[in-house]
Amino acid sequence: WPHCSPRSPRAHPAVIMPGRRVVRKVNNKKKAKKDPLFPARPRNFTIGNAVQHKRDLGRFVKWPRYVRVQRQRKILQTRLKVPPALNQFKAALDRNQAAEVFKLLAKYSPETKAEKRDRIAAAAGAAVKTGEAPAVLKFGLNHVTQLIESKKAKFVAIANDVDPVELVVWLPALCRKMDVPYVIVKNRGRLGTLVHQKRAAVVALTKVN
Repeated sequence: WPHCSPRSPRAHPAVIMPGRRVVRKVNNKKKAKKDPLFPARPRNFTIGNAVQHKRDLGRFVKWPRYVRVQRQRKILQTRLKVPPALNQFKAALDRNQAAEVFKLLAKYSPETKAEKRDRIAAAAGAAVKTGEAPAVLKFGLNHVTQLIESKKAKFVAIANDVDPVELVVWLPALCRKMDVPYVIVKNRGRLGTLVHQKRAAVVALTKVN
């Protein structure tokens, strides 16, 4: 072939270099038989054809500010060294211990407005007996603080999810200073239910029956 260069691989396609062994690959794969009963129907997801599957677009949502703040706070708490005064609010009572505490506090729940109205109506015609005030739960941050400082509080329950936490971060130290037993429980909403409020940061018992 005069028109081909001697170094070109196409110059002598039939010539085999000496010392090399030519191995031809044989395709032994058998073609899968098509099932006539259930033929494969690949879907076409282009415009105007099959409906595309739903995708998780959560990363593209502009979440409300409070959601972004609570996610950023959680990341910061895992990355930063938390001081002991704040870290103690993570060590709340477990489920079984909290159940016993709430069972005790529920016995001293204050009366509702309807119960107070019925009691006043019943006592209007009868002779009113003067005596000690009933043992009920005390709530309100300022009120409970005064009870602790005067050592009238016998037991204090503090919520672990008060926001901002600076409202109650000093309260355990005050209880320890005044020798008042206290516990940290989950969910300020559960404390609020005991005193017929939407939520309560802290409740206290002054006496028990």
